[in-house]
Amino acid sequence: MFSDNKKPRPMTEFGGQPNRIEKNTKIKGNITSEADFRIDGKLEGNVKTSGKIVIGKDGYINGKVECVNADIEGKFNGELAVKDLLSLKASAIIEGTVSVSKLAVEPGATFNAACTMGKGVVEAASSTSKLQSAKANEPAKVS
Repeated sequence: MFSDNKKPRPMTEFGGQPNRIEKNTKIKGNITSEADFRIDGKLEGNVKTSGKIVIGKDGYINGKVECVNADIEGKFNGELAVKDLLSLKASAIIEGTVSVSKLAVEPGATFNAACTMGKGVVEAASSTSKLQSAKANEPAKVS
């Protein structure tokens, strides 16, 4: 009768439910999450997740994104760091800088970005940005 309580929980429960920013929604700010994200609205800010980012056809991100995988149908402008696979659909428009391990681009996608590819590239980019942000938080030195 109560045997369901003894079953192990699926891994998706630990990361939480996927998050959605719906069409006609505008957000300014930074987001950090363990779960996947789908953006069909507009986001101005940074997103960091250990999951997947999906930018829908009407979605737009202006900022920095760090994730494991990404599927983009909409628009992105900024710095994109994908640890595994970045998949660009035909309607995607990408501008800025991209660090990725694997890249798949459908015909018709617009890719106007400085791109660095290969294993370990994304980790190196992340550690460099951590060093830069640490230096940015240091007090000014007077000589």
